[in-house]
Amino acid sequence: MADISFKLDPEIIIGMDTINRAGAICNLYGGRVLVATEQVLYENRSIERLTTVLTDAGVESIVFDEIPAQATADVAEAAATLARGARCSAIIGFGGLKTQAIARITAMIANSGCSVFDLLDGGKTEENFLPFIAVPTTGRDPFLFSSYFIAVDPRDRSVKLIKAPPRLCAAAIVDGNLSESLSGKFAATTAFDGFCVAVEAYCSARANFFSDALLEQAICLYTQIMDSYGDNQLFDIVGGSTNAGFLMALGSSISAPGIGTALAYALNGRFPVAKSWCSTVLLPYILERLVAARPEKLARVAQLMGEPVEGASVADCAGMAVDAIRRRIGILKVPARLKEFDLSLDRLVSLANAAQNLEFVAFSPWTVAAEDAFDLLKQAF
Repeated sequence: MADISFKLDPEIIIGMDTINRAGAICNLYGGRVLVATEQVLYENRSIERLTTVLTDAGVESIVFDEIPAQATADVAEAAATLARGARCSAIIGFGGLKTQAIARITAMIANSGCSVFDLLDGGKTEENFLPFIAVPTTGRDPFLFSSYFIAVDPRDRSVKLIKAPPRLCAAAIVDGNLSESLSGKFAATTAFDGFCVAVEAYCSARANFFSDALLEQAICLYTQIMDSYGDNQLFDIVGGSTNAGFLMALGSSISAPGIGTALAYALNGRFPVAKSWCSTVLLPYILERLVAARPEKLARVAQLMGEPVEGASVADCAGMAVDAIRRRIGILKVPARLKEFDLSLDRLVSLANAAQNLEFVAFSPWTVAAEDAFDLLKQAF
């Protein structure tokens, strides 16, 4: 058995209304913090709630809310300038996937001599960073506990992998009550998105018995969430999504996601299409590749999804996992082709190259060349 080596930097707090502990955590790192967030969170008064919690704990908060939906990494320069001028002692990332990336970069450059482009170009990471506190509003961040994350390069909107210094993330508060309020079909695609990451990490060359145990439970939960949307089953979607997201993030930090995750990030970075929509469309084609590369793992996925695998061969069971996902996509009537997002196939070549170059793709259970990444996009188009 291969050695297992992992380290979690942050203090992790999970549960409903755990946001109320943000003030006590921030007090450990000083009395003034920058909250990097997105304006949509004003609508449900989430920003007001967080700043009130901080104020009641004696922590002064400066809000930077200029992170748009299609934010690129350079937004962090403005946030870092504000944090530096206000002499903030910590950075809170409060929002979705892009907000978490922008906030991490802000924490890395606000108190150091490096720039956003130093990080994007793979330059040496400065050790003189500010503590970063993650307060995600989505449970689908595969890099929440990882030593790297994805950011969008403003020069060409390609995705780049940024390596975070050890101990950057001081704490992560995962509060299910802060989850984004999404419409039916959009909400359903978030389950396919998390499922895609979980299955890819489950089948990764870096997978081990520990990551398998975490990811198998995540796969079960994501299946229940999908079915609850399709059959109106009674299920705690908020709690289930929170737990599934935590297990997926922890499992993928020990293992590694794959080319489907990379392509979904790349598509979302280049075009105004939600990452969860992209993952949903790509998922069946990723599973088809995994049937050939990891048939025994896909057979287990089918079993975890409740498919009738008893007595069937490993190959037949593996195929059931693909059929199960296609069936659920059909029931929920979510988009099944990339062309439904008005994309141009010709513009996806460079995007496929950028996705294939992300370092974690090397742990895919088959050798993923740039041509292979583009073939996946063509199939899904």
